[in-house]
Amino acid sequence: METSISNNEPMNDLQQRLGKLGIGIPEILLPSGPDVGRWAVIACDQFTQDRSYWEKAGEAAAGSPSTLHLILPEVFLADAGHSDRTRDIHRAMRNYLDTGVFAAPRRGFVCIERDTPHNRGRRGLIAAVDLEQYDWSPAARPLIRATEGTVPERLPPRMNIRRNAPLETSHIILLIDDETDTLLPGLGERAKKYGPVYRGDLMLNSGSVSGRFLDTENDLAFLAEGLEKLADRAVSRYAEPHPFLFAVGDGNHSLAAAKGIWEEYKAAGASDHPCRYALVEIENIYDPAIKFEPIHRVVFGPGFDETLKILSALPGFSCRNLAGREEMTRLVAGTAGGPEKGNRFGVTAGDRHALVTTSAGGISTASLQPLLDRAVNGAGGAITVDYIHGSEELFRLACAPGGQQAGILLPPVQKAGLFETVARSGPLPRKSFSMGEAEEKRFYLECRRLFS
Repeated sequence: METSISNNEPMNDLQQRLGKLGIGIPEILLPSGPDVGRWAVIACDQFTQDRSYWEKAGEAAAGSPSTLHLILPEVFLADAGHSDRTRDIHRAMRNYLDTGVFAAPRRGFVCIERDTPHNRGRRGLIAAVDLEQYDWSPAARPLIRATEGTVPERLPPRMNIRRNAPLETSHIILLIDDETDTLLPGLGERAKKYGPVYRGDLMLNSGSVSGRFLDTENDLAFLAEGLEKLADRAVSRYAEPHPFLFAVGDGNHSLAAAKGIWEEYKAAGASDHPCRYALVEIENIYDPAIKFEPIHRVVFGPGFDETLKILSALPGFSCRNLAGREEMTRLVAGTAGGPEKGNRFGVTAGDRHALVTTSAGGISTASLQPLLDRAVNGAGGAITVDYIHGSEELFRLACAPGGQQAGILLPPVQKAGLFETVARSGPLPRKSFSMGEAEEKRFYLECRRLFS
């Protein structure tokens, strides 16, 4: 019979090996007999211009415990009453802990399989990661690295929720660079020996998910050996003295907020605490079910012509008007942002459409984002930018009648080479890519206790 950490058997060697790889073994909280369709809710940074989505989420969760009551969707960040919302979130957390919503905690990892409306069989592993081995600073080269620029001004609302929160639930995804795609499928095969601890359809037509616990000595040994191989390979692959094992795929700011809270505890003299760790899902960048998508921009304030004027500062700028969105979408999709090809952007507002071409190669946000930042900073609040997942949502917002806004359609993103780019140059500009369409984003599901 395999030794299980759930039975409190000593496995110090394995735990130490995992600890060197930045991995902690979490105590997972799941609701008793979870109704996945009501309990699980999409990441808070989705549908940031679509309050109707979140109203529908509230209707789907009505009358049942739900992670919707444990998060602050970013669509509401501009509203007043953040402190009241934070108190309500903490109150809901305590209520769920005190009233038997959760089953007994179970120590181990959860192996996930997710089907989305666009792809099937995406694999992941729920784990805790050591924030001592993560740093989002652009010059830092730790084991766990940010892939996109972190905006300090975006951290306080997230930190306020995590500070003194009785528990956490997470939409953070960390990527591994497993080119042979063997580790997570191998864990998935091992997990098939066990029955699912949850399985069901996700709300609002977002596919389905199932999870199985991995908590035996052999499971941990398999995980430790696989991560050690990736860490050893990373040292030579990226020509660095220290391994680069995990890249943040989603939830850069949420992980940075968790780091900020842990730094507060350290400053107060703590050396160990549940807040030293953060709950994440680990996925493989080479999983064929993971597609990278661009994150488009909507510029509020200036209209079509003024947005083109902002973009005219791009290197080698040229622009031509187009007859419709279909032609614009096709032409923008025809560039992959290679070093020789340059990049193309679509600009759309109302019934006007244009193709912008620049000689700047590489990832498209490297040339675009500094221009938008300068425009926002120089406009004294008259210009704002939002970041939109999915071209249909972009067109809905940019082409709404009577508005003073324009949409910027970004070209496709290549996921191959992400680790090498981050290892060489540090984080990409913020909001450079999305792991799939909006409805494919990670759903809050598993929880972990932070305070007694």
